Formats: sequence, C-alpha cells, structure tokens
Amino acid sequence: MGEGRVEGRVDAGEGPVVRGSGAPPLLRTVGIGAGYGEGTAFEDVSLEVFAREVVSLIGPNGAGKTTLLRCLAGILPLREGRVERAPRLRISYLPQRLALDRLLPVTVGEFLALRLGRPLFRPGWEKGEPVESLEELGVSGLLHRRLGELSGGELQRVLVAAALAKKPQLLLLDEPATGVDLLGAAAFDALLHRLRDRDGLGILLVSHDLHLVHHISDWIYFLNRKILAGGPPKEVLRADQLAAAYQRFPHPR
Repeated sequence: MGEGRVEGRVDAGEGPVVRGSGAPPLLRTVGIGAGYGEGTAFEDVSLEVFAREVVSLIGPNGAGKTTLLRCLAGILPLREGRVERAPRLRISYLPQRLALDRLLPVTVGEFLALRLGRPLFRPGWEKGEPVESLEELGVSGLLHRRLGELSGGELQRVLVAAALAKKPQLLLLDEPATGVDLLGAAAFDALLHRLRDRDGLGILLVSHDLHLVHHISDWIYFLNRKILAGGPPKEVLRADQLAAAYQRFPHPR
C-alpha cells in the first residue's frame, strides 16, 4: 500500500478514495526530516492535509510524531525537505502537554484572554468566540473556575477551546483526548466532525487510540521515522498492515 497522492474528497463507500475535491492541500510536506543533536526523529516524510479532512498520524512511541507536529507548527527547524502551505494559512497547535502552574490564581476566562492577547476578563467578555468554543465542548460553565480546580479532562477541553478561538484553518492536535472521560470523548468526536464539515477545517492529529482514529479519520499515515503507510482507515488499520509496519522498524531511533 503506497501513500501516493489521490485527488478529491474522501469517500466512505466502495471504489477509489478521493481527497480534496480537486483543491490544493492546505499543507503539503515534501521529503522533510528533523532530529535532536545527532539523532534522527523522522526523515523523508511527505504528506498532505486538505480542508474538510481529519488526518491522523499513528505509530509507536519514539516514531517522531510529536516532533513532526512541532516542525509543522514552526517550533522546531527542519533538516531537510520543504513545507508548502496555502497562502495566509492560519494554524493552531495544541501540544500533548502544556506547562502550566496550576497553583496560579488564574481563572479559565483570564487564561483564555491571555492566550488570545486580549485584555483580562471583564463583564461582557463571555459573549466572545472562546465561550462559543467552550459551549461546543460542553464546558462553558468553567469561565470563572480556577485552572487548578479543573480535572484533567476539563483542562484539556479548555486548551482545545483556546486553540479554536484563534479561528484556525488547520488544527494540529497532539493526543487531544488525553484525560477526557468517555462522555467527553464522544463530545470531542462530534466537535471534530463539526469543525470539518461545518467550518471546513483541516485537522492533523496524533493519537495512540486506534478506536478514536478509526472513528474520526478520513486519512491515516503510519509513521515510524518514515511514512510506512498512508490511506483510508479501512486500509491502514488492517491487522496485517499494522503488523508489517511495526516489524519493518521495530526499534525507532
């Protein structure tokens, strides 16, 4: 199974899988690679993300998935290859872990205002875009709560809301469902589908949860330092394909 480019929109039915409706991708990488020191995190990675598409990156620990997202977000430099972006592309990145001092006496509303570069919380601010994102995530009642009082799942949903409030066209998510309970996970799945279908976002996410990936993805890339497979879930998540991919590079560097 190759990962060559296929034009058009993902079709859940039988027949050829198509992507993008003939439009160019929001983001395309061509043979990119990066690493730390003398080590290689990933190399020769070529992939595409279109509007109105959820693309998942899967692979074992240490395969380079988080490093790849950080490169696409502009946080880390590339060693090789190039990244092509749509003109004036707005990207939001949600890391797997965000360094927060949960002892700070900061409310959710104040935190969101600071993340967006707006004045601190004031009366009437509740009508802004961050609150709309919170409502979609089912946590709109958290604005006056302190960050230190939130559960892991509540905090994760607040961070997603902060990313959405910037009105991105492309959303990069690293293990976004971490710490979210089953009810919250169902709401999160529905939110991703709304962002794709209603708002036309492209979404690139990293996850080890293959059930989540199978349920929400239009396209999947299997990464283990290199792209070993790419295609719709019904192809990439076949047991024989997964076994072959893991055996090909059993010990990622």
